[in-house]
Amino acid sequence: MPRPDYPSQTVIITGASSGIGASFARALAARGANLILVARRRDRLEALASELERAHGVTVTPIALDLTSPTAGAELKAAVLAAGCTPTSLINNAGFGTFGEFQDEDPARLADEIAVDVSALVQLSSAFLPTLVAGGGFLINVASMAAYTPTPRMAVYGAAKAFVLSFTESLWAELRGSGVTAFALSPGATSTEFNAVVGTDDATAGARMRTPEQVVATALAHLERRSPGPSVIDGRSNRVAALVGRLASRRSIVTLMHRLTGPTRRRTATSAPA
Repeated sequence: MPRPDYPSQTVIITGASSGIGASFARALAARGANLILVARRRDRLEALASELERAHGVTVTPIALDLTSPTAGAELKAAVLAAGCTPTSLINNAGFGTFGEFQDEDPARLADEIAVDVSALVQLSSAFLPTLVAGGGFLINVASMAAYTPTPRMAVYGAAKAFVLSFTESLWAELRGSGVTAFALSPGATSTEFNAVVGTDDATAGARMRTPEQVVATALAHLERRSPGPSVIDGRSNRVAALVGRLASRRSIVTLMHRLTGPTRRRTATSAPA
């Protein structure tokens, strides 16, 4: 697979108002790609769009959209068409987590978490895949290190990210030979608004933080490989942890994760999707 011709690409990035999404936007704009930025916060999107257009001379289209909508895929596709854009690549980065004992969580909040982390990602992948194939672009779905282990007190988040990992690796196999490069990106603890949205630093269990720029550099280096694999983990220590998780028993891993996330840590927290 040849290195992407970035100036020929128009890339949708969800969750683009901050963190990893904004870092993807800056890195891709610097490579000459046009962008479609998607998040709830229109003011942040418009500020970032202006910054990137001035700095790199690319076209950046901000679209404010709440991805908890049950018709998020159709809504975004309509908005993109109305803006006169033809996307060739998609980065499903939007997501959020909750922290607390499952029995204490707000069911409506958990439904929103599943809507953003799972349903919207599947809908957008389905809605835009034909144009990605036509444009010979790429599909990057952001999973998490939580995809590799059961995650007590973040049970829904971990399960959602395990879905993203499995779903995307399956797409990687289906899309071989189509001209589309698809893979899952799994960051570990990263210096973003994730903990602020979750409501506690306990969600990352005191892990050493990577930066959004490091995560994006890992993703783009993988994308530019001759034959990118179905998934990539950011950070050497995270790759080692994933390997250890595969070698240890499920009982041992879930017991360890339960210890890391409690019991002295806060049991509940409020959150809202990015």
